[in-house]
Amino acid sequence: MTRLIVVAIAVFVTMNARASAQNAADSFQAGAQLAVARSGQFESTELGIGGRVSWHPMALLGIESEIDLYPADFPGDSVPFSAARLEGLFGVTAGPRLGSVRPFVKIRAGFLRYSPAPEPFACLAIFPPPLNCLMAAGGTRPIFDIGGGLEVFTGERTFVRLDAGDRMVRYPGPSFADGFTLREEGFLGHDFRLSVGGGLRF
Repeated sequence: MTRLIVVAIAVFVTMNARASAQNAADSFQAGAQLAVARSGQFESTELGIGGRVSWHPMALLGIESEIDLYPADFPGDSVPFSAARLEGLFGVTAGPRLGSVRPFVKIRAGFLRYSPAPEPFACLAIFPPPLNCLMAAGGTRPIFDIGGGLEVFTGERTFVRLDAGDRMVRYPGPSFADGFTLREEGFLGHDFRLSVGGGLRF
């Protein structure tokens, strides 16, 4: 009888351990967020709204995809060369769940799609042209995002998330950037990017 009780307890503990692991891993998340990016290249801030989905195949790892729309003209404090931007990011997060919080690091890649200038954009007839003249025609630029953040699990199925990082934009060349800096080929610009949002786990 004692042996039977021990076996029953062992089976019960194992099943609960597996259920807990299943809750921590192999889960999906979907949420909405606000994103703020401060362009180091153009010294202007843009505000966006978007959504994110992720899959956690194991407790420490998340695979995610995110789409954000920045609807305002950019830059906002000078003659704009883009009417709106669409951002897509795809990558991974890594970090442990510690009770109701999960700190993580992230690395993602994707694109930043620039709409053409909202109005005719006057440019000097020089070569190479200023960078904003190259950008005024619109187009898609590769981006990379490295940083970290925190997820807080506010309920059995709800969470809030804050993350920040360095969004690196691959700009075209040759061009004159920063007013007088000659860039003979494409280069990486650095933006500080912050997002906050929340959603559901299922």
